[in-house]
Amino acid sequence: MTSAYYRKDRSVNSENNRADLNKKPEEVAAMFDAVARRYDIANDILSLGQTKRWRKRVTKLIAPNVGMRILDLAAGTGSSSEPLAKKGAAVTALDFSEGMLAAGRKRRPYIDFVHGDALALPFEDNYFDVTTISFGLRNTHNYEKALVEALRVTKPGGRIFVVEFSQPTFAPFRYIYMNYLMKALPAIARRTTSNPDAYIYLAESIRAWPNQKELSAKMSGSGWLDVHYVNMTGGVVAVHIGTKAR
Repeated sequence: MTSAYYRKDRSVNSENNRADLNKKPEEVAAMFDAVARRYDIANDILSLGQTKRWRKRVTKLIAPNVGMRILDLAAGTGSSSEPLAKKGAAVTALDFSEGMLAAGRKRRPYIDFVHGDALALPFEDNYFDVTTISFGLRNTHNYEKALVEALRVTKPGGRIFVVEFSQPTFAPFRYIYMNYLMKALPAIARRTTSNPDAYIYLAESIRAWPNQKELSAKMSGSGWLDVHYVNMTGGVVAVHIGTKAR
């Protein structure tokens, strides 16, 4: 769960640093700056301990190795970058939130953190073997443009891995999950985070996000080939995978 070039469905509340679904970049960045210090801990609690399992599965899908160049977009504090770097990959962790980057550099000084915008990446064409983004694409102001930018900087034959909250495939569970998200998550956040209103935004952004098939279609429309997805935790999270043409 991380940041990027961000937005929302209302707008950041100046007192609570809460973005809205219009996802204005400065508002989303301010919101993530405000929660950066305890963000990783809060995510582990709010996901009921699932984040580590998800990262392990994603790392296995990416199969990083020594010398592989990986761009981790909306990397936040680098929690998604860490397992890739530990496998020997050369990981560049990019984020739009200075607060997140500062926390990441302090915790993970061995990772290359870069301040940047997912909609205008500061990298040359065809540079990375893999581009990945975990729980950040839905926070961009224009996620289709972010997908096109990711395509530009990825090498021909390279892949993208989009890890994002999605929709559970089992209807009764989907109903329970959506109610937990909007009711229980903010209540838990009030006890575990310094800015619980930020998690109300996150819940709203998840509910408004395209489902698995809709996001697959958007990725294909952005130029990615052979787009497919892998569901995790019954579809609560989906990993969308695409390949750049050779």
